[in-house]
Amino acid sequence: MLNFFLDWNSLGNKRRYTNRLVFLVSCTVVALIRLPLICLYFILVNIVLVIVCIARPFHRDNVYAAGKLYSSTARLFGLKVIFRSDEALKNKGPYVFIGNHQNSFDIFTICGAAMPGTVTIGKKSLIWIPLFGLVYWLSGNILIDRKNSNKARGTLDIAARKIRERKLSVWMFPEGTRSNGQGLLPFKSGAFKLAQLTKEPVVMICASSLHQKVKLNRWNNGTLLVDVLAPIQMDDSKTTKEWASYFHQQMQTRITQLDEEVKQLDRGNHNDD
Repeated sequence: MLNFFLDWNSLGNKRRYTNRLVFLVSCTVVALIRLPLICLYFILVNIVLVIVCIARPFHRDNVYAAGKLYSSTARLFGLKVIFRSDEALKNKGPYVFIGNHQNSFDIFTICGAAMPGTVTIGKKSLIWIPLFGLVYWLSGNILIDRKNSNKARGTLDIAARKIRERKLSVWMFPEGTRSNGQGLLPFKSGAFKLAQLTKEPVVMICASSLHQKVKLNRWNNGTLLVDVLAPIQMDDSKTTKEWASYFHQQMQTRITQLDEEVKQLDRGNHNDD
C-alpha cells in the first residue's frame, strides 16, 4: 500500500493511474448504455416478428424477415457485418445451406444471410424461449428432437418434403453444436444425406471468427465477414462421409481466408481512426 502512494506521488504515475481510471470508467459507461439498448431493441424486434408471423404463419419468407431484423442488432454490439453472395445464387434454389455455428451471436450475424424461401432445422427446446420460440415455430422451421434418434431421422424426411413440395431451401449447422472458439468442429452427415435425398445443391455460408470478438464495454468490435458461396452439386463420386469431409475442408479454408481479410480491414479502420 505504501508503494502505491509513493508511486502516486510522481507525476508520471499520477497520469498513468488517471488514464487507467478514465479508461475503466468509460468502458463501464459503454456497457451500461449498451446493455439496456440491446435488450430493448431485441424485445421490440421479437414483438414485430410475432405480429408478422401471426399475420402470416409458416410463410415461406418468415425466416428471411427474421434473419434481417435479428442481424440489424449487430450494430448495437459494435459489429459491422458484411454479407457477400456468389452471383450463381441469383437462381433462387432450393438449396441445402450449411453454415459454421460459432456461439450465441450467430443469430445477430450469420443468420442475416438467410435467403427468401428458407427454413432451418433447430432443436425442439428453442420453442420454450420467450417470444423468440414463438417466432421460430411460426416461421415454419423444422424442430428436431435430439433425444429421440428415430424422430431425429424422421426430420430429414420432413425437410425433404418441404424441399420437394414447397420448393423451400433448408439451412443446417452440420457441426451440430456451437464451436465456442474450438474452430470448425467435425461435420455430422445429416445435411449431406438431405442433399443426396433431394438431389439439390449444397451452399456453404462461411462467417469469419466471432470467438471473443464482441466485448460489451467496447464501442467498436470490428468487422465480421459472411460469404455465401456458389452452389455445389453432390454426385456419386464420393460417399456421404467423403462429401462431409470435402465441405469441411472447403469451409475451413474460406474461414481462414476471411479471418485474414478481417484483420486487414480492422487494422485499416483502426489506422483511419
